[in-house]
Amino acid sequence: MKKILSMSVLGLFCLGLLVSPSIGQDIKEIRAKMVEASGGKQIYENLKDLTITGTLDLTMQGLSGSLTIYKKEPDKRRTDIEVMGMLITQAYDGKIAWFTNPQTGATEELSGDQAAQLKRQAMPSLASIYPEKYGITWEYKGKETIEDKEYLVLNTTFPDGFEVTVYVDPDTYLTYKTKSVTTGQMGTEVEVEQFSADYKKIGGMTFPSLITSYQDGEEYSVITIDDVETNTGLEDSMFKMQ
Repeated sequence: MKKILSMSVLGLFCLGLLVSPSIGQDIKEIRAKMVEASGGKQIYENLKDLTITGTLDLTMQGLSGSLTIYKKEPDKRRTDIEVMGMLITQAYDGKIAWFTNPQTGATEELSGDQAAQLKRQAMPSLASIYPEKYGITWEYKGKETIEDKEYLVLNTTFPDGFEVTVYVDPDTYLTYKTKSVTTGQMGTEVEVEQFSADYKKIGGMTFPSLITSYQDGEEYSVITIDDVETNTGLEDSMFKMQ
């Protein structure tokens, strides 16, 4: 059951919401088109909180459960996974990252790479519009062909040095794939690829309804998004360590 807590399952998905392009184009123009494709500047500027519900299939473990992600601006995030009768929570309250230990049921503070990843996931949604304000840098790397289709490749670097490669569909300016190297369960480096598909417009924002993750080339998980709600008035208390 400890593998359920792998941060790489959901990490790139939430980063994908932040990053949600052709030679000769200015990087600011590329980014503006990506923001517009995912909902537009006004949506991000008016966003106070976000609740995403769906299901999570942990392919490698043969487990399935419900998934709820809560995001409150500017720096709070919580993920609840219900599987096999257990509720497993990972959260960041703006200062402290924590989780519920599935073996003991107790809440514990996270540190190191896991805490850093939760902090990145909790970054303001406005980082999509003003990346430089939040210490995020973007670089256009050219084009790459995947299964006979050419994609535009961007590299984004977060303030802590973490890098994500983003493959963008040049027809829609939506993210097709992300790739990064993260820390696995045994402390070793793992290449994580995440493919987003079946985009839908929900509440003015464009979300992938299907996200498939691979670790070192093997399918690890499938997330299906059923619903997205915005500005429901989430309380700060739900992100605090309990």
